[in-house]
Amino acid sequence: MADLFTALKNKISGKDIKIVFPEGLDERILTAVGRLTEEKVLKPIVVGKKEEVQKKANELNVSLDDVEIFDPHEYEGMDEMVQAFVERRKGKVTEEKAREILLDENYFGTMLVYLKKADGLVSGAAHSTADTVRPALQIIKTKEGVKKTSGVFIMVRGEEKYVFADCAINIAPDSQDLAEIAIESANTAKMFDIEPRIAMLSFSTKGSAKSPETEKVVEAVKLAKEMAPHLTLDGEFQFDAAFVPSVAAKKAPDSVIKGDANVFIFPSLEAGNIGYKIAQRLGNFEAIGPILQGLNAPVNDLSRGCSAEDVYKLAFITAAQAL
Repeated sequence: MADLFTALKNKISGKDIKIVFPEGLDERILTAVGRLTEEKVLKPIVVGKKEEVQKKANELNVSLDDVEIFDPHEYEGMDEMVQAFVERRKGKVTEEKAREILLDENYFGTMLVYLKKADGLVSGAAHSTADTVRPALQIIKTKEGVKKTSGVFIMVRGEEKYVFADCAINIAPDSQDLAEIAIESANTAKMFDIEPRIAMLSFSTKGSAKSPETEKVVEAVKLAKEMAPHLTLDGEFQFDAAFVPSVAAKKAPDSVIKGDANVFIFPSLEAGNIGYKIAQRLGNFEAIGPILQGLNAPVNDLSRGCSAEDVYKLAFITAAQAL
């Protein structure tokens, strides 16, 4: 784990990357911000009323001397931000309504990213996933060719590293969604120095069962191969056929995946969410994420049960995505 974050730190050091933290009064956020500032790896921006943020930091014995603190109520660039927001929402909000919305710290922070005042955003310590993701989808939006954002976990145990997706966002992805998730997950894997070998998972291996659920994955495999023929990708697989060489040799002898997959695309959110938690709790893997992918700029969501260490690590990941 230390090696993984050392590599990330080396990637982002000296790149002058700015990450905005909308939850400026959360002690876990401020503790992580203090550590990031001290290490000079990236430049944190904190959102909140300056006096309140500074008071909280003093209580925690955290120095914010080199940290930008933006208060939406006193932000000098608010007129520019309001106009940009109204244009981005294409007439769905009035200027008056925009001023009201942008006092919300997550909307304000997301607009800082959109206006390139920051390179990425980390939130969710005190907000729901919806509170973090909604502004990102409305303002930053998904990349061209990607219809939906998705959430992946990097599963780490010693030297082992795997990518599990989608475990956080899309409840019932269709074939097109699954293909997009696979391609975006390959990009995320590379960010962590994982050369992606992608398995599209199901309860069937290569036609051993047939149902609308399995056919959805078969179609996703076809679409993904058409969209990204350079990727090492196959399916549909049961997990053992994707992960155990001896099982792969029996169930899918002609596949490019020889029981050596390291990126696993689950057919539904319930499967992905259950799968990563089983690996985490029974297999003693550390689950890093969820990391949101498919957006035009990185926005990442913390768990409300997160630690300062989680905030610190997700800031690194967000900065790496910004590159």
